[in-house]
Amino acid sequence: MNNMPPPPPHAGAQRPPPPPPPPSSTPGAARPPMAGGQRPPPPAPAGSQPLPQAWSPAPPGTSGAQNPGMVSQGVNPPYRPIPQQQQQQQFQQPGASTQLPPRPPQRPMAPQGFPPQQQQQQLYQGAAPYGAPQQSGQQRPMYAPPPSQSQPQQGHNDVASLTQQMSGMAMNQQPPAPGMAASPPPGSQQNKQRTRRVYPTASSPAAAGVPPVSGYPPVSAMQMPGYPGTCAPGYPSPAGAPITGPQTFVPGAQAPMPSSSAAYARGAGGAPVSPSGAGRPPQAQPAPYEPPKPRIDPAQMPTPISVHMHDQEIHDEQPYSTGLKTNVPLASTNFTAIDDGNSNPRFIRLTMYSVPHTEELLKATQLPLGMVVQPLADLAPTEEPVKLIDFGEEGPIRCMRCKTYINPYMVFINGGKHFVCNICRHENEVPDDYFCNLDMVGRRLDSQARPELHNGTVEFVATKDFIAREPHPATFVFAIDVTWGAVQNGMVAQAAAAIKDALYGGRGLPVGAKVAIITYDRSAHFYGLSPSLEQAQMMVVPDIHDMFVPIHEGFAADPIESRHVIEGLLDSLPSMFVQNRTAEPVLGAVVQAVHEALRTSGGKLFAFHTALPTFGPGSLKQRDDPKLHNTDKERTLYEPQDSFYRDWAVKLVESGISCNLYTFPSAPMDLATLSQLSTVTSGELYSYPGFDGKRDGRRFAADLRADVERSYGSNAVLRIRTSDGLRVDEHYGNLFMRNHVDVELAGVTSDTAIGALLQYDGRLDEKQDVYFQAALLYTTSDGQRRIRVHNIAVPCTTLIGAMFRNAEVDTSMNLIAKAAVTEALSQPLRSIRERLSDRCVQILTAYRRNCAAGSPPGQLILPEAFKLAPLYTLSLLKSPAIRGGADVPIDQRIFHMCLLRQLSVRKSMDYFYPTIVPVHALTGNQGEIDEKTGLVVLPTFARASYTMLDPAGAYLLTGDGSLIMWLGRQVPAQFLQDALGVPSLEQVDIMQHSLPELDSALNRKINAIARQILPTRAGFASLQIIRQGIDQAEVQFATKLIEDRNSDNMTYVDYVCAVHRQIQVEVRPKGPVEPKWSYN
Repeated sequence: MNNMPPPPPHAGAQRPPPPPPPPSSTPGAARPPMAGGQRPPPPAPAGSQPLPQAWSPAPPGTSGAQNPGMVSQGVNPPYRPIPQQQQQQQFQQPGASTQLPPRPPQRPMAPQGFPPQQQQQQLYQGAAPYGAPQQSGQQRPMYAPPPSQSQPQQGHNDVASLTQQMSGMAMNQQPPAPGMAASPPPGSQQNKQRTRRVYPTASSPAAAGVPPVSGYPPVSAMQMPGYPGTCAPGYPSPAGAPITGPQTFVPGAQAPMPSSSAAYARGAGGAPVSPSGAGRPPQAQPAPYEPPKPRIDPAQMPTPISVHMHDQEIHDEQPYSTGLKTNVPLASTNFTAIDDGNSNPRFIRLTMYSVPHTEELLKATQLPLGMVVQPLADLAPTEEPVKLIDFGEEGPIRCMRCKTYINPYMVFINGGKHFVCNICRHENEVPDDYFCNLDMVGRRLDSQARPELHNGTVEFVATKDFIAREPHPATFVFAIDVTWGAVQNGMVAQAAAAIKDALYGGRGLPVGAKVAIITYDRSAHFYGLSPSLEQAQMMVVPDIHDMFVPIHEGFAADPIESRHVIEGLLDSLPSMFVQNRTAEPVLGAVVQAVHEALRTSGGKLFAFHTALPTFGPGSLKQRDDPKLHNTDKERTLYEPQDSFYRDWAVKLVESGISCNLYTFPSAPMDLATLSQLSTVTSGELYSYPGFDGKRDGRRFAADLRADVERSYGSNAVLRIRTSDGLRVDEHYGNLFMRNHVDVELAGVTSDTAIGALLQYDGRLDEKQDVYFQAALLYTTSDGQRRIRVHNIAVPCTTLIGAMFRNAEVDTSMNLIAKAAVTEALSQPLRSIRERLSDRCVQILTAYRRNCAAGSPPGQLILPEAFKLAPLYTLSLLKSPAIRGGADVPIDQRIFHMCLLRQLSVRKSMDYFYPTIVPVHALTGNQGEIDEKTGLVVLPTFARASYTMLDPAGAYLLTGDGSLIMWLGRQVPAQFLQDALGVPSLEQVDIMQHSLPELDSALNRKINAIARQILPTRAGFASLQIIRQGIDQAEVQFATKLIEDRNSDNMTYVDYVCAVHRQIQVEVRPKGPVEPKWSYN
């Protein structure tokens, strides 16, 4: 069908009266109630997009009223809509006094992520070049675009600008098109009659949200692409070049699609003309159709870039003292924390730092109450390490009732002879050898000399009471699949090289740790690594149904003492199995063998697996059914096929053995079943689909090296204690629980993150702080039993405004994501997506009702602390773990579910919003190391939208461990020569998987930036180069741009409008039930 908007009528023609709406154009829709003689706009049909409208500031002196006693964050002065008569004047009179703010240039992109390539060659009949002189003497308004790479300075102003644009929005009304008859004034009887009968149908362009098509100039009227000064058709001019013509906002950065109909233009005096030219004066030049102005400027939308920059500037000036209890640095901020009684935010993060005193108050806000604990998180180099305290055979001081460990918030009374527990308020007697007098304010005189009395995080030496079996240093077992598929895709060679690099290329294993190596196909191969041997001794166990370890001495060896044996084995592994034709790996038998070998000492299994195990113990059948994809029965594929791997995972937990599963699938391998090995044993799941040694080997080696070198503990138990009135309701993460209190972790690393959802058992005392303590009992990698204790205290509040002001969206979204993927095992993804959007609406609606109730109904109100909630929710909806569609392989969906379950708060922020760094216009010291911080100075990041990318620029994108370099089609030849060593874009080698190291300052800066922005886990990742409009991989690159329309979901702008529309429905006086909005 034709998507072009209808042509404007001829001059002097009268608009025919609109037809009445069909009786049930919107199934289930009810007419909104009439209040005070005014009628709100009718709701849009299901699936419709909000319609644009022009706006102007409200008269001076007006302000949005707020509830007494409530603290409002991000509430902006209200704005009122322009009457429709003035709207028509704005569209028809370019010289009117009310000017719309300049908008950034829009770079259109083809649907489904394709950049415009062939569409630019399409010509529109009857359209003149932008800037063509008008015979009527009127001149089009000039729009001066901002510099192509200068990001708007956002912070507190972005919400204000967004509020101004959405103030008083009539979400279902459309401004008159140019040349159309003026609409009746608002409030008139004629206008009321039109409002009652005019409803946009679901098939109309206005209701369906079809963007208007703008005219492109003929090729003969355009200059050829070049740099600098000119640009390709369809792209805005470079920074500083004037743009003569209106800038069209195309939602989702989608390129306008050519239509068979000619573009409609206006002649002299604004008279509409037909494509054939009838009614147009001979001297008039045709002009492109002017579409309605965009309802929201996308550049003014809240973005993590400005939020993180603002927070980084705050904490660059001075260290953060944990004694403040609030104003915690964001997870993405580089900061230095001083432990003044509260635990470092790197260890514990709460969803809010002002806890409501009742459950009713919490339900009124719909905010999540919980925490994410990362007990062994790495500290910054500028921060003091955790203090180790040894209380001898008696062990640390604890409360006799709740077993809370001694901490800075316990109150000493009776001259120091007793102390009151801060968790349960029980009065305990102080041991004689721990007694100390108190000062005038009731503090112990030795409080500053004892770390447990003034530091929020300490570590105690565990006594014999905490040792069930004798601790041993960790043993790392590397099990390599050597079947035919693993040899052919290069996994065996890459795994051998990666293990060698992890053991001897960097810091290596912790002191005292041992190494063992196993290979397997239809049988299991064990290797003796005793240092007395000249080369490794291989022993094969073909009877996999009666598995045992044939080597007792030398199966696990010290990597330093046996280096010559281990290196010789790893070097010869690829050639040993190059002729192997076996295609059935026996993963289940290997798990049994590792349990047999490490059941008394504990350790860690690194399993490198390539195919579905169809032979031996734990054999599985192929069960992936495409007919179940994107249906409610799809969740049956998320459940394990049988209980074999879970049962053995529980046995591994009992022995303190964790498993990290590295998968290299070329076909479905039932990760829902195999992932039980990592999720139950507190390990991690890695996936490299379609593995290619040359392309993915670098990233695989980096992941393995970071995995081996990070801090590690085994045989751990975590318990979280809370103040009376609260309890832990749910735990999320890779863990195992025998009861509702103790979290058993077979292995724990510096990246292990456990989420906890809190519930109320009673009423909190608003005069007292709320206390939390997380205690981790674990065995270090060198065989010592320790107890690490984290304490945190936050104020209790009775004000909803304080709750919103001190809420943290990063931790909240991390906890919400963990809960969502956990529920996916029992509920359809469709209902989970609906609840995610409903939760976002409920939170913002609660803020509006309780903190900005006096604001106009059409005004968008976003709390300062939660203004990124719509963006993060949209990102989660677009995640392969949650989003709909039959194009997501089940194994990839399972992998992303496991990834969200195991991610820390810091890494989840990279997952929700990618980092995009422009590297084509580095200035000053950008790309160089700052002497004060020791970090590379980075330029201002670009937003995750195709419209924000300069076709004459180059960008580095990361967020999931991969590194992508996107090169615009107009990137200068000099940049390519200095950065990549090639003279033109066509000569760029897209098969190179690392940045070249050249003798140029630009190349050194780009390499330094790449190392800086990569996640810590990735270390150094493989590079993928994508050229705009040339490489097919740009389609996949476009799916990473969260703000655009992709992955069967809305653009960021459209989603905010949909959320705002639903908020208006929620705050409207209750009446007949209206149809539910849908986001996909």
